[in-house]
Amino acid sequence: MTENKNYTNPPQEEEELEIDLMEYARKLWAARKLLLKVAGIAVIVGVVIALTTPKQYTVSVTLAPEMGKSGGSSLSGIASMLGVGGFNMGNDADALNVTLYPDIVSSTPFILDLMDTPVSTLDEEEPDTTLVGYLKEYTSSSLMGTVMSLPFKAISGVLSLFKSDEEEGTSNGINPFQLTLEQSQIVAGLKRQIVASVDKKTGVTTVSVTMQDPLVAAMLTDTVIVKLKEHITKYRVSKAEDDCKYWEQLNDQRRDEYHSKQKLYANYVDANKNVILQSVRIEQERLQNEMNLAYQVYSNVATQLQMAKAKVQEAKPVFAVVEPASVPLRPSGTSRKMILVGIVFLAVAGAAAWILFGQDLWKNLKNGLTEKKEEK
Repeated sequence: MTENKNYTNPPQEEEELEIDLMEYARKLWAARKLLLKVAGIAVIVGVVIALTTPKQYTVSVTLAPEMGKSGGSSLSGIASMLGVGGFNMGNDADALNVTLYPDIVSSTPFILDLMDTPVSTLDEEEPDTTLVGYLKEYTSSSLMGTVMSLPFKAISGVLSLFKSDEEEGTSNGINPFQLTLEQSQIVAGLKRQIVASVDKKTGVTTVSVTMQDPLVAAMLTDTVIVKLKEHITKYRVSKAEDDCKYWEQLNDQRRDEYHSKQKLYANYVDANKNVILQSVRIEQERLQNEMNLAYQVYSNVATQLQMAKAKVQEAKPVFAVVEPASVPLRPSGTSRKMILVGIVFLAVAGAAAWILFGQDLWKNLKNGLTEKKEEK
C-alpha cells in the first residue's frame, strides 16, 4: 500500500497568510494619518479635475449597406433580356468596400473637408460659425489637456515670431500637403472625436461624433454621413462612367469595322453579280463570314454599352440610414463622480503600496548603496 507524499499543510499556510495580513493591517493602521492626508489631497485634486473637465456629448448613426441590389445580378438580367448569355463586364468587386469606411472617415482629406461645416450651439438659433471657429472659440480643454498642450503652444508661439507677414497671410488657407502645427492639432483632435466602426459579419457601419455641445455633435454627424455618401458615390459613379466611356469608344470602333466589312461585301457582290465562277463564290462567302463576325462582335459590344449605362444609374445609392442622428440629452463618457472616486482610489492605493512595499525596497536600496561605498 503506497502513501501519497504530495500532500500540503493547509493549517500552516493559513496561519502564515493570517500573520502576513495582520502585519499589513498593522502597517496601514500605523500610517493612517498619512493615508488620510493623501485621501484629502486626492479629494481636492479630484474635485478640481472633475469640475474643469468639460462635458462631452456623443451622437451615433447606424448605416446599413444595400444588399438587395447587386450590380452583377441586375446587369445579368439586362443581358438575358437582350439575348446575351455568358458574357459579362468582368468582376464587379468594388475597391471601396464597407470595411474601408472607417479609414475614409479618419483620413486627413475627409477631415479637412469638414472644416468649413456651418455649426451652431444650443444658445444660438442659426449657424453662426464654422467647425474650426467652434473648436477655437467655443470649446475648452480639461486641466490635464491644458497642461499637456502647454509645450505645443510654446513651440507654436516661438515659431510665429519668425514668420513673416506674407507667411502668416498664406497660413490661413489649408494645404493638405503641408499643415501648420495648429491645423495638425485640430485634425488629430477631430480624428479622435469622429469614429466609424464596421461589423464585418453584417456590414453595418456605426459613425459616432463626440463634441462638447450636443447640437454641434448632431449637426456634425449629419454632415459626416452626407460627406461619406458623396465620397463613395463619387468614386463609384466615376468608376462606372469611366467604364461607360471605354465601351462607347469600343462600340464606335466595332461599328465602323462592321460598316466597313458590310460595304466591302456589298461592293464585291455588286461587282460580280453575273459571275458564276467558283473562286468568286468562295471569296464572297469569306467576305460574308467576316461581315457576320464583325456584326456579332459589334452586337456584343453594344450590349455591354447598355449594361454600362445601367451600371452608372445603379452606382448612386450606397447605404441606408437605420438610426438617424438626434440631439443627445445626457452627456457621455465618465461622470464627474467616477472621476473623483477613481482619483481618490488610485491615490490611496498608491500610498498603501508605498507603505507596505515601497519603503522597505527603498531602505534596502539605500543600504546596498551605502555598503558598496564603504567597501570602496
